[in-house]
Amino acid sequence: MAPAADPVDQLRRLCLALPETVERASHGSPGFFVRGKKQFVSVDDHHHGVDHLAFWCAAAPGAQEELIAAGPAQFFRPPYVGHRGWLGVRIDLDPDWAEIDEIVRDAYRCVAPKTLLAQLDAGS
Repeated sequence: MAPAADPVDQLRRLCLALPETVERASHGSPGFFVRGKKQFVSVDDHHHGVDHLAFWCAAAPGAQEELIAAGPAQFFRPPYVGHRGWLGVRIDLDPDWAEIDEIVRDAYRCVAPKTLLAQLDAGS
C-alpha cells in the first residue's frame, strides 16, 4: 500500500492546476496567488503553535459561517483574515479532497479576473 500523499502537496496540485496561479512564500508558508498578485490560499502549518495543518482561503459571503456550522472540527475562522470572510480548512484530518478542490476553486473565483474565470469554466 502506497503512503498517503502529503496534504500540502495535494493542496499545491489543486491550486497550481488553476489558470495563471503561482506559488510563493507568504509569512513563511506556501501561498497561492492569481497572476502573482491576489492571494486566494495560504497554508497554515501550525501557525503560532496551533495544533493543526490547514489552509486559509478566500470565501464567498456566507460560506465561512455555513461551513463552520456544518463541520466545526474541519472548518474555522482564521485569525487576521477571518473578519473578511476567509475560511480556515484543516487538511490533517483525512479530508474529502473532492470537497477541498471545490473550496479551492471557489476561493480562486473570489479573486480571479473574469478573463481567467472564463478560461477556468471553458476547461471544466
